[in-house]
Amino acid sequence: MPGIVRRAIEADRERISEIRFSVKENVLRDRSRVTHDMITWFMTNPGIWLWEEDGKVLGFSAADTRDGTIFALFIDPAHEGRGIGRALFAKALDSLREAGHREGSLTTQPGSRADRFYQKAGWKVIGTSERGERIFLGVL
Repeated sequence: MPGIVRRAIEADRERISEIRFSVKENVLRDRSRVTHDMITWFMTNPGIWLWEEDGKVLGFSAADTRDGTIFALFIDPAHEGRGIGRALFAKALDSLREAGHREGSLTTQPGSRADRFYQKAGWKVIGTSERGERIFLGVL
């Protein structure tokens, strides 16, 4: 799988948004839930990790080192199923471990590819959020 994982820079912001809004599952219906300032914080602090091939960003991940959550893991739908998500998930988990976390959490849509992905990675469903998403807990 040719490609590199690197930290996002300001010039990547538009492509990150393109990928986030192109997904078919876990659609962000209320775009106000992810603000410009939030993305800036993630780029500056723990980092948003990108998968890049031939100069094109194909996916990204971000972890919130303040509370041990996976904030984002999204792949361009045309490039799903190639292992890009696993590599980006690993980088997000590294960010949490480096910040001193021993467990991580995240939420995702029940029955989605992401739901199956996290279960296959050994994460356990521990409940349901107010928005009806599954809450996962994983050992880092």
